[in-house]
Amino acid sequence: HVQLVESGGGSVQAGGSLRLSCEASGYPYISYCMGWFRRAPGKELEWVSSISSDGSNTYYADSVKGRFTISRDNAKNTIYLQMNSLKSEDTALYYCAAGSMSWADTAYKYWGQGTQVTVS
Repeated sequence: HVQLVESGGGSVQAGGSLRLSCEASGYPYISYCMGWFRRAPGKELEWVSSISSDGSNTYYADSVKGRFTISRDNAKNTIYLQMNSLKSEDTALYYCAAGSMSWADTAYKYWGQGTQVTVS
């Protein structure tokens, strides 16, 4: 069983940056692909990015490609989402998840509680 705790959210002006972190505990975190999703007010859950278990493969939604970077440090049991050039439409509750490599939320077995990002 894997527990996930996100941090790093906050309020930032458009054009600014934030780095989200997701710390995992429990076995077998290292074997899972990890993903970031977000839910904006009044909208459906949206896939943002995913990273393979060893960090060698990364994938991004078109809406964040070139602005966001996903990474993981398996020694620290932590994944990151570096978000640059933030836009108002990036405002959402961001979740990290552990599961199988996919853009579909149903492929992810474990979820964090989310961290709020607000861009004004």
